[in-house]
Amino acid sequence: MRFLLKIFPLLFSFSLYANQYPSEWWQEVPRDGAPGWEILPQDAAKGEVILSKRTELGIFSNLAASPFELDGEMYGSVEGLWQMMKYPDLTDPKDPRHNIVYPHSRDEVKLMAMWESKTAGNEANQINHDNGIDWITYKHHKFNYVDGADGSEFHYKLIKRALIAKVEQNPKIKALLIQTRGLVLKPDHFQNANSPASFKYYEIMMDIRDHYLPFQAE
Repeated sequence: MRFLLKIFPLLFSFSLYANQYPSEWWQEVPRDGAPGWEILPQDAAKGEVILSKRTELGIFSNLAASPFELDGEMYGSVEGLWQMMKYPDLTDPKDPRHNIVYPHSRDEVKLMAMWESKTAGNEANQINHDNGIDWITYKHHKFNYVDGADGSEFHYKLIKRALIAKVEQNPKIKALLIQTRGLVLKPDHFQNANSPASFKYYEIMMDIRDHYLPFQAE
Protein backbone atom coordinates (compact mmCIF):
# COMPACT_ATOMS: atom_id res chain seq x y z
CA MET A 1 0.00 0.00 0.00
CA ARG A 2 2.80 2.44 0.86
CA PHE A 3 4.41 1.72 -2.51
CA LEU A 4 1.16 2.52 -4.31
CA LEU A 5 0.78 5.75 -2.38
CA LYS A 6 4.29 6.78 -3.43
CA ILE A 7 4.00 5.79 -7.09
CA PHE A 8 0.45 7.05 -7.74
CA PRO A 9 1.34 10.78 -7.70
CA LEU A 10 4.13 10.15 -10.21
CA LEU A 11 1.84 8.21 -12.57
CA PHE A 12 -0.88 10.84 -12.24
CA SER A 13 1.59 13.63 -12.90
CA PHE A 14 2.97 11.87 -15.99
CA SER A 15 -0.56 11.35 -17.33
CA LEU A 16 -1.48 14.98 -16.64
CA TYR A 17 1.44 16.42 -18.61
CA ALA A 18 2.00 13.68 -21.21
CA ASN A 19 0.36 15.56 -24.07
CA GLN A 20 2.74 18.49 -23.79
CA TYR A 21 5.95 16.51 -24.20
CA PRO A 22 7.61 16.71 -27.66
CA SER A 23 8.25 13.27 -29.13
CA GLU A 24 11.73 14.49 -30.11
CA TRP A 25 12.77 14.12 -26.48
CA TRP A 26 12.74 10.34 -27.00
CA GLN A 27 13.98 10.28 -30.59
CA GLU A 28 15.64 7.07 -31.71
CA VAL A 29 19.38 7.51 -32.17
CA PRO A 30 21.58 4.88 -33.86
CA ARG A 31 23.86 3.20 -31.34
CA ASP A 32 26.56 2.76 -33.94
CA GLY A 33 28.99 5.60 -33.52
CA ALA A 34 27.62 6.75 -30.15
CA PRO A 35 30.38 7.17 -27.53
CA GLY A 36 30.52 4.59 -24.79
CA TRP A 37 29.70 7.09 -22.06
CA GLU A 38 26.42 8.18 -23.63
CA ILE A 39 22.90 7.22 -22.56
CA LEU A 40 20.67 7.72 -25.60
CA PRO A 41 17.22 9.38 -25.59
CA GLN A 42 15.40 6.11 -26.28
CA ASP A 43 16.95 4.50 -23.20
CA ALA A 44 14.56 6.33 -20.87
CA ALA A 45 12.08 4.18 -18.95
CA LYS A 46 8.41 5.11 -18.83
CA GLY A 47 7.97 8.40 -17.01
CA GLU A 48 11.63 9.33 -17.56
CA VAL A 49 13.44 11.56 -20.03
CA ILE A 50 17.15 11.69 -20.79
CA LEU A 51 18.72 15.16 -20.70
CA SER A 52 20.42 14.36 -23.98
CA LYS A 53 22.72 16.83 -25.68
CA ARG A 54 21.13 15.57 -28.92
CA THR A 55 17.86 17.29 -28.00
CA GLU A 56 16.85 20.67 -26.62
CA LEU A 57 17.05 19.16 -23.13
CA GLY A 58 20.82 19.25 -23.40
CA ILE A 59 20.60 22.87 -22.24
CA PHE A 60 20.24 21.52 -18.70
CA SER A 61 23.74 20.05 -18.82
CA ASN A 62 26.38 21.88 -16.81
CA LEU A 63 28.35 22.07 -20.06
CA ALA A 64 25.69 24.01 -21.96
CA ALA A 65 26.34 27.65 -22.82
CA SER A 66 23.89 29.44 -20.54
CA PRO A 67 25.30 32.70 -19.13
CA PHE A 68 24.36 33.66 -15.58
CA GLU A 69 25.52 35.91 -12.77
CA LEU A 70 26.40 34.61 -9.32
CA ASP A 71 27.83 36.58 -6.41
CA GLY A 72 28.67 39.50 -8.67
CA GLU A 73 30.48 37.51 -11.38
CA MET A 74 29.38 36.36 -14.84
CA TYR A 75 29.84 32.78 -16.01
CA GLY A 76 29.46 31.24 -19.44
CA SER A 77 28.16 27.96 -18.03
CA VAL A 78 27.92 26.03 -14.79
CA GLU A 79 30.84 23.95 -16.05
CA GLY A 80 32.84 27.16 -16.43
CA LEU A 81 32.25 27.90 -12.75
CA TRP A 82 33.07 24.33 -11.74
CA GLN A 83 36.36 24.15 -13.64
CA MET A 84 37.38 27.74 -12.85
CA MET A 85 37.80 26.83 -9.20
CA LYS A 86 40.71 24.56 -10.12
CA TYR A 87 42.74 27.56 -11.31
CA PRO A 88 44.70 30.19 -9.31
CA ASP A 89 42.60 32.98 -7.82
CA LEU A 90 44.12 36.31 -8.88
CA THR A 91 42.27 38.08 -6.05
CA ASP A 92 44.01 35.92 -3.45
CA PRO A 93 47.75 36.69 -3.20
CA LYS A 94 48.18 33.75 -0.82
CA ASP A 95 46.96 31.19 -3.36
CA PRO A 96 49.98 28.83 -3.76
CA ARG A 97 48.85 27.94 -7.29
CA HIS A 98 50.29 31.27 -8.48
CA ASN A 99 53.67 29.52 -8.51
CA ILE A 100 52.43 26.95 -11.03
CA VAL A 101 51.97 27.41 -14.79
CA TYR A 102 48.42 26.75 -16.05
CA PRO A 103 47.16 26.82 -19.66
CA HIS A 104 44.40 29.33 -18.89
CA SER A 105 43.51 32.02 -16.39
CA ARG A 106 40.63 31.70 -13.96
CA ASP A 107 38.80 34.54 -15.72
CA GLU A 108 39.13 32.77 -19.07
CA VAL A 109 37.79 29.47 -17.78
CA LYS A 110 34.73 30.94 -16.07
CA LEU A 111 33.44 32.18 -19.43
CA MET A 112 33.91 28.83 -21.17
CA ALA A 113 31.26 26.27 -22.00
CA MET A 114 30.88 22.81 -23.53
CA TRP A 115 33.99 20.71 -24.11
CA GLU A 116 36.30 23.71 -23.95
CA SER A 117 35.47 24.13 -20.26
CA LYS A 118 35.68 20.39 -19.60
CA THR A 119 39.08 20.19 -21.28
CA ALA A 120 40.35 23.17 -19.28
CA GLY A 121 39.29 21.40 -16.11
CA ASN A 122 40.99 18.16 -17.12
CA GLU A 123 44.20 20.05 -17.80
CA ALA A 124 44.04 21.63 -14.35
CA ASN A 125 43.28 18.24 -12.78
CA GLN A 126 46.55 16.83 -14.10
CA ILE A 127 48.57 19.87 -13.05
CA ASN A 128 47.08 19.94 -9.57
CA HIS A 129 47.56 16.20 -9.14
CA ASP A 130 51.21 16.51 -10.14
CA ASN A 131 51.65 19.23 -7.52
CA GLY A 132 49.85 17.45 -4.69
CA ILE A 133 46.83 19.77 -4.76
CA ASP A 134 43.54 18.08 -3.89
CA TRP A 135 41.47 21.20 -3.26
CA ILE A 136 39.79 24.02 -5.17
CA THR A 137 38.69 27.52 -4.14
CA TYR A 138 35.67 29.79 -4.33
CA LYS A 139 35.81 33.33 -2.98
CA HIS A 140 39.03 32.47 -1.07
CA HIS A 141 37.37 29.43 0.51
CA LYS A 142 39.52 26.32 0.05
CA PHE A 143 37.84 22.91 0.03
CA ASN A 144 38.02 19.37 -1.34
CA TYR A 145 34.79 18.88 -3.25
CA VAL A 146 35.00 15.09 -3.30
CA ASP A 147 35.79 14.54 0.39
CA GLY A 148 32.30 13.25 1.16
CA ALA A 149 32.15 15.71 4.05
CA ASP A 150 32.16 19.50 4.50
CA GLY A 151 33.87 20.14 1.17
CA SER A 152 31.32 18.14 -0.78
CA GLU A 153 28.48 19.85 1.06
CA PHE A 154 29.87 23.32 0.32
CA HIS A 155 30.30 22.39 -3.34
CA TYR A 156 26.76 21.00 -3.57
CA LYS A 157 25.23 24.18 -2.18
CA LEU A 158 27.34 26.31 -4.53
CA ILE A 159 26.44 24.31 -7.65
CA LYS A 160 22.78 24.29 -6.65
CA ARG A 161 22.83 28.09 -6.33
CA ALA A 162 24.49 28.28 -9.74
CA LEU A 163 21.85 26.06 -11.32
CA ILE A 164 19.06 28.12 -9.75
CA ALA A 165 20.68 31.27 -11.16
CA LYS A 166 21.01 29.63 -14.58
CA VAL A 167 17.32 28.75 -14.64
CA GLU A 168 16.00 32.00 -13.21
CA GLN A 169 18.15 34.24 -15.42
CA ASN A 170 17.38 32.41 -18.68
CA PRO A 171 13.61 32.52 -19.36
CA LYS A 172 13.71 29.90 -22.14
CA ILE A 173 15.53 27.45 -19.89
CA LYS A 174 13.06 28.12 -17.10
CA ALA A 175 10.07 27.53 -19.40
CA LEU A 176 11.61 24.33 -20.75
CA LEU A 177 12.28 23.02 -17.25
CA ILE A 178 8.67 23.68 -16.27
CA GLN A 179 7.58 21.83 -19.41
CA THR A 180 9.31 18.67 -18.12
CA ARG A 181 7.07 18.58 -15.05
CA GLY A 182 5.80 15.08 -14.42
CA LEU A 183 8.95 13.43 -15.77
CA VAL A 184 11.93 12.01 -13.94
CA LEU A 185 15.05 13.65 -15.36
CA LYS A 186 17.99 11.37 -16.12
CA PRO A 187 21.58 12.12 -17.20
CA ASP A 188 22.89 11.35 -20.69
CA HIS A 189 26.04 9.75 -19.32
CA PHE A 190 26.87 7.02 -16.86
CA GLN A 191 27.81 8.09 -13.34
CA ASN A 192 29.36 6.41 -10.34
CA ALA A 193 26.63 5.57 -7.84
CA ASN A 194 28.84 7.03 -5.10
CA SER A 195 29.38 10.38 -6.83
CA PRO A 196 28.87 13.45 -4.61
CA ALA A 197 25.43 15.09 -4.79
CA SER A 198 26.84 18.07 -6.71
CA PHE A 199 27.52 15.78 -9.69
CA LYS A 200 23.83 14.86 -9.98
CA TYR A 201 22.67 17.95 -11.88
CA TYR A 202 19.53 16.15 -13.05
CA GLU A 203 18.36 15.63 -9.47
CA ILE A 204 19.13 19.25 -8.61
CA MET A 205 17.15 20.36 -11.68
CA MET A 206 14.15 18.32 -10.53
CA ASP A 207 14.39 19.89 -7.09
CA ILE A 208 14.48 23.36 -8.65
CA ARG A 209 11.56 22.52 -10.93
CA ASP A 210 9.36 21.06 -8.22
CA HIS A 211 10.22 23.27 -5.25
CA TYR A 212 11.68 26.58 -6.46
CA LEU A 213 9.61 27.44 -9.52
CA PRO A 214 5.96 28.51 -9.69
CA PHE A 215 3.54 25.75 -10.66
CA GLN A 216 2.54 27.46 -13.89
CA ALA A 217 4.91 28.62 -16.60
CA GLU A 218 4.91 32.34 -17.18
